[in-house]
Formats: sequence, structure tokens, C-alpha cells
Amino acid sequence: MKLTKFLISFLPILFISLLTYSQETDEEKASLDGGTVESQFEYLFQKSPKWTDPKTGQQYRTIKINNLLKFRNNVYDSLKLGRNIYNESQTVVSSQKSRIDSLNVQLASINNNLDAVTKEKDSISLLGIQMSKGGYNALLWSIIVGLTAALLFFIAKFKNSNAITVEAKKAKSEIEEEYENHRQRALEREQKLRRELQDELNKQKYANQAASKKSEK
Repeated sequence: MKLTKFLISFLPILFISLLTYSQETDEEKASLDGGTVESQFEYLFQKSPKWTDPKTGQQYRTIKINNLLKFRNNVYDSLKLGRNIYNESQTVVSSQKSRIDSLNVQLASINNNLDAVTKEKDSISLLGIQMSKGGYNALLWSIIVGLTAALLFFIAKFKNSNAITVEAKKAKSEIEEEYENHRQRALEREQKLRRELQDELNKQKYANQAASKKSEK
């Protein structure tokens, strides 16, 4: 009877604890699966339990190793994505530039032909077909307009690729800056912990020496 009452009173507490743990786990997973590197780091820092050393009064934070590894992988993935975007944009820019150069050469050649043809007779032979000067000019200008439209199209593509390159460089710089700031903060924390550990070792050493001298007297 007592065991039954104990189980009835204990089960609601166990259910609430499991529900709270599940919500916290889902929240951590969602936050580490999205957002900027900076926001993920701030979330990881805020969700790390804080505790105080009763001997020194120094405060520390405990980070789950799985969350820390996931954050590290997110940083690596962001850097890799930035590099991939930059490389792809450079490839597109090179391809569009080559195409524009080729169209410029073709356009210059057509303009030169046009200047030479306009000085000839009204009756012009084109590929063995006799055409009037007006018809020939109309055909030639149609070709020029078509090539000019194609040139403008590729120029627009080139500008768009340039914009993508600038954005990729900006994103890469921001990611590198965030990573460097995180690395610097981690290094400072590590150095601080080392100094505190050394201070604690020195205190222990002096205490042992004092105890030894006292026992010798």
C-alpha cells in the first residue's frame, strides 16, 4: 500500500522532469542547427551551467561536449560554404568574361565589315545572292542589334556574378572574423584557467611547505 502511494506521488514528478529535459534538448538542437555562428556561440555560452568553486569563489561554466563539437562543425561548415561560393562565383565570372571578350571581337569585326560594305555599289553580293544596299544594311543591322542585345545580356550576367563574388567575399570575411573572435576568446579563457590553476598549485605548495616547517618545529 505504501509502495503504491509512493509510486503515485513520484510518477508526476518524473514525467515533468522528462518533459522539461526533452524541451531543453529540442531547444538546444534547434538553436545549434540554425542562425549565425555568433548567435550559436552566445546560445551555447548562455546554456552552459554556471558554478562556483567553493574554495576560490571563482565562477566557471560547463559546456556539453556534444554541443561544443556540433558548434565546431558548424563553424567549419560555414567556412567551407563560404569558400565554395567564392570559388563557384570566380568560375562564373571567368566564363562570362571570356564570352564578353568573344562578343566584343565579333562586334568589332562586323563594324569593320559594315564600313567597307557601305562604300560599295547599291547591288551587293552576299554569299552569291544579290541584295539591295538597303536590304543588306537592314540584315546587317539586325545582326548587330542581336549581338548587342546578347552582349548586354552577358554584361548583366557579369555584373550579377560580380555582386555574388562581393557577397561571397563579405560572407567569408564575416565568418573568418567570427571564427577568429571565438578562437581569441577561447584562448583567453584557456589562459585564465591556466593562471588560476597555477595560483591554486602555488597556494597548495606554500601550504605544504608551511605545514612541513611547523611539523619540524
